Parts: sequence; structure tokens; C-alpha cells
Amino acid sequence: MLLSALGFWRGVRGAAFRTAALAALCLAIANPVFFQEEREPLSTIVGVVVDRSQSQDNAGRRAMTDEALATLKQRLAKFPQIEARIVEAADDENTETPSTKLFTALQTALADVPPARVGGAIFITDGQMHDVPDVNQPLGFDAPIHGLITGKPDEFDRRVEIVSGPRFGIVGEEQKVTFRIADDGAAPGGTAEVTISLSGNQIATEMAEPGTDVPFAFTVPRGGNNILEFSVAPVAGEVTEANNRAVHVIDGIRENLRVLLVSGEPHAGERAWRNLLKSDAAVDLVHFTILRPPEKQDGTPINELSLIAFPTRELFVEKIKEFDLIIFDRYQHRGVLPILYYDNIAQYVENGGALLIAAGPEHAGDDSIATTPLSAVLPANPTGFMNEKAFYPRLSDEGKKHPVTQGLEGADSEPPHWGRWFRTVDVDKPLGQTVMQAADGKPLLVLNRVGKGRVAMLLSDQGWLWARGSRRRPERFALSPHRPLANAGTRA
Repeated sequence: MLLSALGFWRGVRGAAFRTAALAALCLAIANPVFFQEEREPLSTIVGVVVDRSQSQDNAGRRAMTDEALATLKQRLAKFPQIEARIVEAADDENTETPSTKLFTALQTALADVPPARVGGAIFITDGQMHDVPDVNQPLGFDAPIHGLITGKPDEFDRRVEIVSGPRFGIVGEEQKVTFRIADDGAAPGGTAEVTISLSGNQIATEMAEPGTDVPFAFTVPRGGNNILEFSVAPVAGEVTEANNRAVHVIDGIRENLRVLLVSGEPHAGERAWRNLLKSDAAVDLVHFTILRPPEKQDGTPINELSLIAFPTRELFVEKIKEFDLIIFDRYQHRGVLPILYYDNIAQYVENGGALLIAAGPEHAGDDSIATTPLSAVLPANPTGFMNEKAFYPRLSDEGKKHPVTQGLEGADSEPPHWGRWFRTVDVDKPLGQTVMQAADGKPLLVLNRVGKGRVAMLLSDQGWLWARGSRRRPERFALSPHRPLANAGTRA
């Protein structure tokens, strides 16, 4: 514009044409565009979340929900610009207790929708939700939320809940669990009677005021699962009695596992048992080995027959209940234990003790402990024969599912990824469960429950070959018969 004005002021020849050319150049640089836009409106998305949780099965709520959903579909169908996305939400099975997560279901249904297209959300529910966002937590869209609540205005319900409790507890020590009675709705006041059971046996009755935390102390009686059940008395007219019970599981842990290992004679597997049990710091092991049978007479002085006398009465009468497990490793009845003590061991098992028999050739002989009163708790009786055949120990169909052998490393390959064994004790058809098998499907590891206790029988003394990967005869690994032993007698 300045150049054009200067040209006209000076009267330069052709100034008009130059000005017109310059204006055309500026117009071209501006790049004017003429277009016609066509717009098509998008539908508004409305999320409809239908509560199909367990609580909707009470008091005709499911019929109310179906009726409300059908009516809602009809009304929304009158508006072509509204698109309803209906999603049903059941109880979340990934949590320890049933939970209804309706907002999670809504977010999943609207995950592919831009926030600007969301027109709102409608919940058809009884009001029990466990994932309601906090006040300052964004929903992902800016739209109203409506609720169609099933049920009746005057409904009430009473329930019991566990406020706090330990997951583990040491056996014999006191633990504390806190519970609370909660009244939802216009429930009657006053106190409520709560019955407390431990593993199915009633142990106490408490009076609790609704809304107040009530501590309850008890002593963990045994190892493993201890199931505490709190049951509140029902109230006439409440919605459901299904939530009048609450369960809390405490795993009992022993401070130390006390094990008594009695070896009938020195052999290659004796050291394997001892090393296995001594490698765990949580095991208190008492081990006795019979170095020389009582019937052997060679003139050895009495004061050299034993390093420590075998305290049979102390172990098998006075303190037998203190042991969590008794192991007989290739043990045979040769007069060391009085016959009455075997009956005492059988009673120990029936009252909740654990017994493991690691049997060898002596179990098939005349001095087998299966001929003593201990036979009353043994799951299998020997036939008097030995199965002399090389085999790989294999899991049975029951053993693949049993918690003792399930997932045993090396069992999935064929042959199994461990060493072969060469003999087993032949037995009659065993009771209980055969979780491992020997050659020709013969029983190898048998488990059974007797009364309150448990019994296991390992029908071979060659478990020490487990990690050897041996493909040769086991005699090459056995103790030499010419190897001198310690003083004859009984060794601790």
C-alpha cells in the first residue's frame, strides 16, 4: 500500500496496473476457500446398568428389576437420538466376599464412547454397591446419574460382619477377633445374641449392641484351618437371613514341629530321613536308631551296649501327645517296645496324631509291626511278599489332585524326573488314598485318616534313591556289610 501510494503521489507511469497486480498477489497468498459443510448429528449414549447380584433375589426384587428395565426400554425407544447401552452386573467372584461393582460395569460399557456423547447413566439396583467413587474421583464423563431402587421403603436387614482378625495364629496362644452387628434400615434396637462356633462346635454366646465393635478372644486349638463362625439370631421381618452368619479362618501354626523318628536298623535311607528333618529349623527332631537287636548276644559288656538308653515309657506313654509326627523307619517288633505301647500309639493317632511308616523287607516278615495292635490304624496289611522289580515312582490319578503330591516337580515328564526304585512291600487292597504307585500299579504311598488323626505308609525303603538318578542296582549305593558300626545297642 505504501509503494502504491508513493507511485500515485509521484505520478509514476503504470502505477494503477502495478497496484492491481500487487492486490492480486496478496489475494492469492490469502488463499480464500469456499466450501459447503454437511453435518449429521450423533446419538446420545445413555448407560443402563442392571444389578443382577445375589441380593436382588430377595423379596421379589428380581421381578421389580425386570419390570423397571422393560418400562425403561419402552420410554427410551421414543427418543431416536438416544442410544441405550444396557449392561448386567453380577457378583464379583474375584473377591473373598461377594461384592457388587456397578460403576466398574458402567465404565466398561462406556469405554469406547467419547465423554461428550454420554448423556447420563441409570442404575436399576437395590442400592448395595461396593465401588461407589469418592467425592473428588472423576467418573470419566460429565452427565447425571439416576437410580431406580428396588425393594420397599420400610425394609430392614440385620447382618454380622468381621471387623478385624488375624490370618495366622500360634497353636495354644490367645487370638482376638472383632465383629460387629449392623442394622440396615429401620431395624429394631436393643441387643442381639451372637452364637460363636469353632470348626463346627459352639464355644461361646455373646450379647452385642448393633453398631458396636465387640472383641472376642479364643485360643487356637490346632494347626491348620480353624474356622470361626459368628451367627446372629434372626429378626422377624428382615429381608434375608443369608447374611446373619460370618466366617473367619485362622491358620494355626505350631511354633516348632516335634517329630519322633525311630529307625529299626542302620541303612542308606536312615541318613536321608535325618538330613531331611534336620534341614528345617522349624522341626524339633528326636531320633533313635536300633544298632543291635536284643536277641543278638555276643558278650558285649552291659555298659557298652547303649550310648543313651531308649526311654520307651517316657516317649510312648508320658510325652507321646507332645509329638506332632511319629515315624517308624524300617522298624520291626523285636521286644524293644512292649506290646501295650503299640496300642498306645494307635490311640495317639485316633486322637489326632500323625504316623508315618517307611517300610522295608522287615514289614513283610514275621516280626512286622502289622502283627501288633498298631495294625488297627494301618491302611494296608502286608501279604508276606516283596515286589522285586525296577520302577519309577509315579503319581496315581488321585495323587495328581491330592494336596500332598499335587504339582510334584518332575512328575509331568515320562519317565518321571527322578531315580528308579527296585523293591516294594506287597500289600492287600489298601484303605484311604493311594497317591503314588510302583511297578504294575502296585501301591507305593498310601494316605488315610483314622479318627481325628492321619496315617501314611511308604511301602519301600528306597526313598533315598529319589535324587540319585540311579539306573543301577541299589546295592551299589548301600552300606557295606563290612563297615564297622558304633557300640552295639541303642543310639540316640
